[in-house]
Amino acid sequence: MKISGDALERARRVKLIIFDVDGVLTDGRIYHGAKGELFKAFHCRDGFGIMHAQSCGLKTAIITGRSSAMTAYRAAELKISAVLQGQMNKRDAYKKLKAQFDLTDEEICYVADDVIDLPVFVQVGFRAAVGDASEDVKERAHFVANNFGGRGAVREIIEFILKAKGFWQGIIERYTAPEFDDKELSALNQ
Repeated sequence: MKISGDALERARRVKLIIFDVDGVLTDGRIYHGAKGELFKAFHCRDGFGIMHAQSCGLKTAIITGRSSAMTAYRAAELKISAVLQGQMNKRDAYKKLKAQFDLTDEEICYVADDVIDLPVFVQVGFRAAVGDASEDVKERAHFVANNFGGRGAVREIIEFILKAKGFWQGIIERYTAPEFDDKELSALNQ
């Protein structure tokens, strides 16, 4: 794990987390069949982390170079605020999101794994990389996860942000309270 000296302060300002998909929300492998893409594997803890971020008021978005029905399905399931697929020019997609949410660069986190992400990555206030990101991405990151893309890295990054913002302890207290009600968990999953 790599954490820059100002990573906590940068994470405190985050209001929007943008994710790449292949190599970040998935392990980067794409399974094809005779009729095209069959499936991608998403990690359930990453999804649960995304739901917790949203429950704390953070917005979430996807910018991905590929277009995929599986990505659209997973994003809808997680209620991701904005999904921009087929975006080889990620800088233009980023400008759209920044305007849509009326945010400054300093209020945005981008989670990346490869050089196609660099045009956006170098602009945002909090740059996070998955553990198996390319060296060019990792050397520019404020936070590098121990976990790899599609294997819990997103959850690790979200926990860091929520801890920096003072939200994580409240989440843990909800789950460990004697009066914890499963309805709360169900509400997160809707």
